[in-house]
Amino acid sequence: MRTSPSPSRPSTFSVVAFDREREEWGAAVQSKFIAVGAVVPWVEAKVGAIATQANANMRYGPEGLALLREGRSAREVVEQLTRADPERDHRQLGVVDRTGSACSFTGTKCMEWAGHVVGEGFACQGNILLSNEVVEAMARAMERTPGDLADRLLAALSAGQRAGGDRRGQQSAALYVAKVGGSYGKSLDRYIDLRVDDHPTPIEELKRIFQLYDLTMLEREDPSTLIPLTDEVVREVQKDLRVLGYYFGPLDGHWEAPVQQAFSKYVGTENFENKAREDRQVWPSLLSHLHRHAEAAGDLARKAQPAVFGALSAGPGRSPAPAPRGTGQVERSSSGPRAPTQVRRKKRR
Repeated sequence: MRTSPSPSRPSTFSVVAFDREREEWGAAVQSKFIAVGAVVPWVEAKVGAIATQANANMRYGPEGLALLREGRSAREVVEQLTRADPERDHRQLGVVDRTGSACSFTGTKCMEWAGHVVGEGFACQGNILLSNEVVEAMARAMERTPGDLADRLLAALSAGQRAGGDRRGQQSAALYVAKVGGSYGKSLDRYIDLRVDDHPTPIEELKRIFQLYDLTMLEREDPSTLIPLTDEVVREVQKDLRVLGYYFGPLDGHWEAPVQQAFSKYVGTENFENKAREDRQVWPSLLSHLHRHAEAAGDLARKAQPAVFGALSAGPGRSPAPAPRGTGQVERSSSGPRAPTQVRRKKRR
């Protein structure tokens, strides 16, 4: 007979992985648990990646990275951490080391369905899942998805969710990728560190945030995809910039000073300086974002209520005009209608 899941225990599926070609280590996770990114993923460039979950022992994160830093293998780290833990039967752990060797552990008392799949350069694990197909689907996505490590990790989360995911639903998700000099300013290895702490569809929200982060912070777009600024392309840019209030000139398709200045202002305002170019070409991601931004602004404008002139003087807050004497009109106040005022005429003597 199945027991009901404890409400205090996070139900989670995660993946840890290594990209040998790009020298990136990463982890991605989704859970029916608040702010799972603060608990499960632990990643360090040139060291490895760890996911600690189920009845998570957060000490597995820093202690596991310290062991990896000493040169221990993923298997040795898993064995040492769990052997020293009296609650290991309630734990789940996934580790990938600096060489890409991976290992997972699922305690015998983790809530079903619980288990893991280890592949070349990655490990997928989950507990309180709909079935084993969740981690199997994640593994297939890791093996078949092209692109950078971040693309593969996000694809694995999506595949796991499509296969049924967490039996208790969705709440939070996180993506962490480390590479040497990968951070803002290139001084740290924190290449990608994104979290969705509470959301009805956290994986989709994480993908949306990553798309914007990619545009703003990363430089991984293929130069062969650059789009020349032809008259037709410029005309579309002019239209979008006009909707957003950056450009007020003609829609003539000419890439001249007014539209160049408007486009540069937009790029600077949105923090897309790493996408700025001066060779009459534009990144497709920047064009797509500009168009989506303009469409959203246009939709918002169309839904806005039209202005009502004189509303302040004619609305419910105005002072009521006094009724002319002797007309018998009913005055209205906040307390309701009042009877007509009786006008008495003085008799002449």
